[in-house]
Amino acid sequence: MMEWTDRHCRYFLRQLSHHCLLYTEMMTTAALLHGNPGRLLQFDPAEHPVALQLGGSQPDELAEAARIGEAHGYDEINLNLGCPSDRVQFGRFGACLMAEPERVATCITAMRRAVALPVSVKTRIGIDAQDSYEHLYRFVDRLAQAGCSTFIVHARKAILTGLSPKENRNIPELKYDYVYRLKQDFPVLEIILNGGVSNLDDATAQLGHVDGIMLGREAYHNPYLLAEVDGRFFNDNHPLPTRAGIVQRMLPYIERELQAGAELKHITRHMLGLFQGVPGARAWRRHLSHHGPRAGAGTEVILAALEAVAEVGARDHDSAEIMQHHA
Repeated sequence: MMEWTDRHCRYFLRQLSHHCLLYTEMMTTAALLHGNPGRLLQFDPAEHPVALQLGGSQPDELAEAARIGEAHGYDEINLNLGCPSDRVQFGRFGACLMAEPERVATCITAMRRAVALPVSVKTRIGIDAQDSYEHLYRFVDRLAQAGCSTFIVHARKAILTGLSPKENRNIPELKYDYVYRLKQDFPVLEIILNGGVSNLDDATAQLGHVDGIMLGREAYHNPYLLAEVDGRFFNDNHPLPTRAGIVQRMLPYIERELQAGAELKHITRHMLGLFQGVPGARAWRRHLSHHGPRAGAGTEVILAALEAVAEVGARDHDSAEIMQHHA
C-alpha cells in the first residue's frame, strides 16, 4: 500500500470506522533516520489507533526507527516481511527476509527492547520454493521466540523473480489452510488473515478460524464497506454514517490542510471510491478527477461533486417513478 495509505487516506478512512487499526504505508529505516521524520510521521490524533509499518533489515536501524515512531505517538510498530518488489529486495527488506529467519528474529528482539509498543510483522506464507507449511511454521516459531506475538499473514507466497508486485497479489494461490493451521499450532499468538477478503461476510466467516482480518485494496477502492465494521465487529452501534455525511465531516479537515499548503488532489484521490456501487459514483469520480487537480481548487469542488451525485440520484428516482407508473 505504498503511496496509498498516507495520512490523508487514514484520516478519511477513520471517518468510516472508529475502531479498526489503521496502518501507515511502509516507511524505510533510511528515510526515517536520514530524512525528515517529523514530516514523514505526521498524523492527526483522530487517526488512532494507527500502526507504523517499517521496512528494513538492520537491527540497530529498526530499533532507532521504532523509537522515533513511539516518540511520535504511534500505537504499534509493524515490520513488513511481505513486499516482493525488486526495489525492496535490492534494499534487503520485505518478503526476501523470509529466507533469513535469524536476522528477522534479531530485528524483532532489537525493536522490542527499544520500545514499549507492540511489535508485529506482516508476512507471506512463503517465498519461491520455500513454500511448505513446515517452512512457515519454523519461521513463525522463531519470530515468536524472539517475542513477536502478532502475525498478519498474506495467505499467498511471494514469487521474488518473474512476477510484478501486482501479479504477486493475484497469481500465487491463496492457501488459507496454512493460516488456519498457524492459529491451531500457535493458539497464544494473534494471527491476522490478509488476502482475498472482499466483503464483511467473507471476513465474518474467516473469523471462525483466525483472530482478525486485514483489508487492503478492497477497503481503499470501496471504502464504504468499513462503515459497518464498528457495529458488526466491535459492538459499537453508533448510527451508520451516510456517504454524504462522511463528505461533510471531511470538509473542516480539508480546509485546514489546504490552508497549511496541501493540494486538494492529494486528499480527494483517496475519496474517489466512496460512492462505489451506488448511483452517481461515476459523476463523483469524474468531477473530483477533473477539477481536483486544478490550481487553487478548494472544498467547492467537493461540494459540486456531491451535488452531481445527488442529481444522478434524483434522475434515477424519477425514472423509477415513471417505470412504476407505466407498470
